[in-house]
Amino acid sequence: MPESSVFFSAAQHMKDALGPARCYAKWKQVSLHLTNGMTNSCYHPPLHKIPVELLANNPSALHNTPYKKEQRKIMLKNERPSECQYCWNMEDLGHLSDRHYRSGEPWAQIDLNSLTGDEDVIPSYVEVNFSNVCNLACSYCSPQFSSSWMEDAQRHGPFPTSSPHNDPAFFSGSRRPIPVREHNPYLDAFWKWWPSLYPKLRHFRMTGGEPLLDKNTYKVFDYILAAPHPELHIDVTSNFSVPNEILMNYINYVKKLCNTNIEHFMQYVSLDTGDWEQAQYIRRGLHPTQFMAAVNTYLLEVPERSSLTFIITLNNLSVVGLDQLLDYILDLRSRFSKYYQRVWFDTPVLRNPRWQSLQILPASYQRRMEQHIEFMRQNRMDDNGWVGFKDYEIQRMERALAWMKEPQDANEIKVARADFYKFFSEYNKRLDVPVGHFVEVFRQMESFWLECESNARQ
Repeated sequence: MPESSVFFSAAQHMKDALGPARCYAKWKQVSLHLTNGMTNSCYHPPLHKIPVELLANNPSALHNTPYKKEQRKIMLKNERPSECQYCWNMEDLGHLSDRHYRSGEPWAQIDLNSLTGDEDVIPSYVEVNFSNVCNLACSYCSPQFSSSWMEDAQRHGPFPTSSPHNDPAFFSGSRRPIPVREHNPYLDAFWKWWPSLYPKLRHFRMTGGEPLLDKNTYKVFDYILAAPHPELHIDVTSNFSVPNEILMNYINYVKKLCNTNIEHFMQYVSLDTGDWEQAQYIRRGLHPTQFMAAVNTYLLEVPERSSLTFIITLNNLSVVGLDQLLDYILDLRSRFSKYYQRVWFDTPVLRNPRWQSLQILPASYQRRMEQHIEFMRQNRMDDNGWVGFKDYEIQRMERALAWMKEPQDANEIKVARADFYKFFSEYNKRLDVPVGHFVEVFRQMESFWLECESNARQ
């Protein structure tokens, strides 16, 4: 059995070092949704509103909100904030949680012993969503993150689920994404904060929307090219389904960045399954041939100081084609990871919308996940290789399986399955395909589809 990876060992160490409730990410990491002034420390806690009135005199309130400071105080008392329930659930099941992994990374280190929780802290890991402009409408996304979904909602209205989904009325008032043509005080505060934030950054990640379509992405790039940062990791999340002219302009920027004085450039790309017809169904607007060509072009054109990570958002439509995606990753690793690991993947678990959760699947799908995990174990990477699967990649998949197996309320499952049918029936109508098109694409899920239909008709 190979020795544990450094990443895995650091997480194991933090299990003891952090105690029962503390997480460095609550101080050192922030996710900013500047489109509507929402934030959280990582993607697990719910988003909360940034008080706009604090920003004029203190742009760091984008991160150091009063609400977040209260959560920090709870942690400092070694108590568990309820907003971090996902990690507590994983730990109660005996698994390492994301707080162990995140807190074990070099960028996250902070001495909490002298803090009160009231301090304004400069984060070292910043994820920012500048705009919701996006050319895709992925099945589990919403107008908050996709202008394509906003257009769809305004044209067709909400989905007929138990709680009306993507209701344009919901995305109004304080939840309304601010269009790029309008003044945005949160964006203004970010650029005011940027000069003092930039020197402290270790990871800066841009998401969307689609960052390749956002002028702020290239404003960041130009700033970095003018002021190189040797300790900076730059991360960008893309659907890699933009026109080729835009893609090549972006890749040329990345090549310049990787030839200057930065630590590393990580290209994140979103893909949920290895069955391309199914992937195209989940991510409306995805063009598989264009996507694969973009992946190859990136890995060929940016050969140094760069890697590519697949973001596999584990949802109930991922399971049947996950084996093909794992094969695809192994193939890319064998072709491009010669001297260091250039092809990575992460497996965050989708929790909302509930009807696309792993937890509403029948037990037979748990056995499919077990087969995927066994395949990964059989192809485990040794310490000197670049092609197989790392221990923490396997552990994260085991963690997702444990989450699938958590006991569920039977009535809640029935409602979620009914919503599954209601949502994807309407989804098909908006795709201008027959309601039964779902079974044509997901042939292995026919019995589940029929069960969801039965629940919807009761």
